Amino acid sequence: MKVLVVTLYFPPAGGGGVQRPLKLAQYLPALGIETHVLAPDDPKWVHRDPDLRVPTQAWIHRVRYVGPRARKPTEELAAAEGLGRALVQAQVTARRLLLPDASVTWNLTAIPAAIRIVRREKIDAVLTTSPPGSIHLVGAAVKQTTGVRWLADLRDPLVANQHRRADTTATRARQAANEQLARLVARRADGISCVSEAIAEEVRGLDPRGIVRTIANGCDFDDFAGLEYRPAPRFRITHAGSFFGKRDPRPFLQALKDSGLDATARFVGDFRSSDRDWAESLALGDRLELIPYAPRAESLRLQRDSEALLLLVPDAGGRGKGVLSGKVFEYLAAGRPILAVVPPDGAAAALIRETGAGVVVAPDDVAGISAALKEMHTRFLDGGVPATELSEDDRERLSRQARVEETADLIREIVS
Repeated sequence: MKVLVVTLYFPPAGGGGVQRPLKLAQYLPALGIETHVLAPDDPKWVHRDPDLRVPTQAWIHRVRYVGPRARKPTEELAAAEGLGRALVQAQVTARRLLLPDASVTWNLTAIPAAIRIVRREKIDAVLTTSPPGSIHLVGAAVKQTTGVRWLADLRDPLVANQHRRADTTATRARQAANEQLARLVARRADGISCVSEAIAEEVRGLDPRGIVRTIANGCDFDDFAGLEYRPAPRFRITHAGSFFGKRDPRPFLQALKDSGLDATARFVGDFRSSDRDWAESLALGDRLELIPYAPRAESLRLQRDSEALLLLVPDAGGRGKGVLSGKVFEYLAAGRPILAVVPPDGAAAALIRETGAGVVVAPDDVAGISAALKEMHTRFLDGGVPATELSEDDRERLSRQARVEETADLIREIVS
């Protein structure tokens, strides 16, 4: 059996979005599926990680990326003045006019390339993995042209995104385009895999023609092999990942201030200038350490070498309850206790409690966050914070290999 994985995020691009398609390319071949990957030559993404290893077992096909470079508009606008600011605003506005997202123009080169690969290599199924949502237009076009089976993999909701911007004319247009895209996926795809049950429920509400299955992200335990935890004189809690949309560090920072603890909070990744200014007003001094975006290897090292890890998931009007991001599984694999500042009745909270990997506090409960920090700090002073050990059953069930096996089973199911 042969599969073509179509993804916008693939090395040399960096960041969390790369990992799911990268691991598919790594593990599918060992399951007897000849794996081809179609990715841009340069996705013009905001982060690059040239040290990420591309699996040699998969066939990697590159096609020119046609489209605008990814941006951090809020930061660029904050730093620009005069004509420079007007130019940035014009460029940001132009990106927002592209529907359903700014990467849709890659379809101009990706669709013809995908059709050629499917015909030349006699591909049995094409797997498109989002974000961006426009990647699924490749799957729809290839299926329509060649008749190949199509599996749409959703890592974010196509409609009810917890990070959706404020209600504006441009946002409403993009929302309408995403709703049309969601209906297209539901109507045409032979199978739809979703990283969380909340996304799967959204898809089922569209009366899909194909199989809908929840296949969560997984723990990459091997990626932490050889990385050590060395107890430090001072308690360190680390957050890995960028801030965007409604993700908010301020309740935690206020809790850290209120706790009065001699501790260091490390934030690894993009930190908004507005949040930085707010943090400075708290006069946290050396209790706050901001580390710019780091390659994956360095990010994993910092996570392992921490007394605790900080997970932030916003409530976002209830939409955050269904979020089960890849970061949750990365933290579980790191083996350090987790302070999960997440919706208490959500999917992330349930997994943290189920595995006994940490403590859960509501995102807006500053006093609760402060109390949890104090408890962790007390344990640290009383002899150290031990590693979190998952049971063998949990390690096997939550491993990335197990998730890829589920994907392989779904591919075989839709092909047969």
